[in-house]
Amino acid sequence: MSFVPSSLVFRRARSRWGAGSPLMILDEKTRYLQIAFNYDVALVRRVLPTIVHSERILIEAGTPFIKREGSAGIRAIRSLWDGHVVADLKTVDGALGEVQEAHAAGANAATVLGSSPPEALDLFIAHCAALGMNSMIDMLGVKDPLKVLMQLQTPPNVVVLHLGRDEESTRGKMIQYRHVSRVRSKFNVLISAAGGVGLKQARSAIFNGANIVVANLVHPDDPWTGISTETDVAEMAQQFLVTIE
Repeated sequence: MSFVPSSLVFRRARSRWGAGSPLMILDEKTRYLQIAFNYDVALVRRVLPTIVHSERILIEAGTPFIKREGSAGIRAIRSLWDGHVVADLKTVDGALGEVQEAHAAGANAATVLGSSPPEALDLFIAHCAALGMNSMIDMLGVKDPLKVLMQLQTPPNVVVLHLGRDEESTRGKMIQYRHVSRVRSKFNVLISAAGGVGLKQARSAIFNGANIVVANLVHPDDPWTGISTETDVAEMAQQFLVTIE
């Protein structure tokens, strides 16, 4: 299946998680909320069934979650959510195997680190396209995202501007929205904003040109910003959708 940068629309197709399951559909004119699960599968089973399905909501199997639960964790999310599922692999090498494993588990999008070798990035993007998945390059720690994109054979579907979890407590550090216009001047890609995103930050992300805002589910005693696991997550998700619309 060919890459369609203008609309990022993929056909319905047979997949390993069920015949005729919907593959990811992302429209550049729509604003999306990506909810990241970073703890264990017990939280997924408690919270995910309460969230009202929406084409504007992406459910993420976060990196800590995948390290803890493995592919079985992605499968658990897929069994409870028939919409968009993002595997936050943060692939660095071995792109073919990691993309294949995420696809087999039910993900229809996955991430690779922008600091990875160009060969890994190209293989990751190409294999995602071949499987009908969205490729997302996470620019965590990358000073010049445009420089990374310029060396690729094909651009990804999504560029993630990411303030890392360990950076959130650094005074004055923020998501680098100055890269949005630079990237869009050369590439027709969606922009995702991740890291320290609450309602206020989500509004700012959309104002600065993001298409996707990523909100982490966080425990009340965690030092990070996001959606508290002790709130009504379903209601908070609706508030986010209204805020970023």
